[in-house]
Amino acid sequence: MTRPKHLTTLRILALVGVVTFISVLFIYKNQVKKLEEYGFVGIFLLSIAANATIIIPLPGIAFTTAMGAILNPFGVAIASGLGAALGELSGYVAGFSGQGVVERVTLYNRLTSWMSVHQTLAYGVIILLAFVPNPLFDLAGMASGALKLPIWKFLVACSIGKILKMLIFAYAGYYSISWITGLFDK
Repeated sequence: MTRPKHLTTLRILALVGVVTFISVLFIYKNQVKKLEEYGFVGIFLLSIAANATIIIPLPGIAFTTAMGAILNPFGVAIASGLGAALGELSGYVAGFSGQGVVERVTLYNRLTSWMSVHQTLAYGVIILLAFVPNPLFDLAGMASGALKLPIWKFLVACSIGKILKMLIFAYAGYYSISWITGLFDK
């Protein structure tokens, strides 16, 4: 098999894998929610699931906020942020495998062009987009995969942004519940 055909086959298999994984998460979403019984491990696994979905969002930030009120918020943020970063590999793989699918999206093309010229700054953009709650991060993940940025660098940048974001939401849950319970202690 020639190199282009081999690469095309790998891309198709990766795209089919991502679509299958997202479908399974959506079909079994009630079972996925049971992961919260498992503490930090459950938070980590649920965050992977919540961030692995490209089209169908799961409430990962709401879950992180709620768990921050119950468990140690710093631990919740670390578990949730690392899980979220691993979950974002679905966008990276989709970008690697399905370039043709998103090539017609203008914003994707602009982001990919900019990231290819400014690869050093691209990691800062990944951190920023991972930190700010927005639907654009999937495009950054796809662009990273399409440009074949080193996966470990993508994961490090993504982890930094996701952990910082989850710290805010976990502590928001912690302080919210402390404030609410303080109202009833008086």
